[in-house]
Amino acid sequence: MESADTLTFRRPDGHIYLTATRDRVNNWIHAEWSGVQTLATIQTGGLAYIDMLRAEPCAKLLNDHRELVGRFVEANEWVAQVWTPRIMQAGLRYFAQVLAPGVFGQLSMQDLHQRISDQFEIKMFARLEDAEDWLRLQP
Repeated sequence: MESADTLTFRRPDGHIYLTATRDRVNNWIHAEWSGVQTLATIQTGGLAYIDMLRAEPCAKLLNDHRELVGRFVEANEWVAQVWTPRIMQAGLRYFAQVLAPGVFGQLSMQDLHQRISDQFEIKMFARLEDAEDWLRLQP
């Protein structure tokens, strides 16, 4: 952990697979995922979001997959069944998803969207700027 506002997660080889930053100016958490993800990395990162929201409530998440590689569909059941109810209890209401450039990451996110889109406002974007613009419009 670098500071109270940024959490950095590394694999044993030193690669940073997630940086989660609390952006107080925009009132959201910006999660930047990098490289190949596993069920374990997604669970660790997802639980960190919950802790961040419990420590200081925040209704918006900017989930950034621009640097994500490959698929993560095997984690979607955990995200839908475990993470989503917990993150909603912690106060998340608006979820802006910046899609990965690769088709496998996009398909994984579309599968997840079908599972959780009735739980809160979730929108998918090709560009970070569009996701930020949408989040700024949310209360």
